[in-house]
Amino acid sequence: MHYDQSWMGYGLVGGLEAGGISAAVAFVLYLIVDAIGRRQGWSPLKKLSVAFLLSLLLTASGDAWDLFYFNYGQLQSIQLLKAKLAQVHDPDNIGLRVFWELVGAFVGATVAWIVRGGDWRGVWRGD
Repeated sequence: MHYDQSWMGYGLVGGLEAGGISAAVAFVLYLIVDAIGRRQGWSPLKKLSVAFLLSLLLTASGDAWDLFYFNYGQLQSIQLLKAKLAQVHDPDNIGLRVFWELVGAFVGATVAWIVRGGDWRGVWRGD
């Protein structure tokens, strides 16, 4: 789903802004999923995974689709390509933006898990 990206920067700045949006959405979604998952008896990994995937669906799906489409779509004419590129914010750095959206969603969900009392020390010990 595309959201209004006209205010975002270009290049690395735009990628970090998109990643920050994904992190914030993943954080909030983890808190919601955690409340639901506690009643259902979900494991921490299932709650993290659901929050991560939902945040990607909400924040990164439009950019990821554009990245896929421009690489594998059959653009038969230059006019069609120009029209499609005109609809995308910063098409030169779309891969960078998708990467930072993935990283942001992971970091946001993980930080929310730690805030909600996740056993992160046990993960580092290998327990």
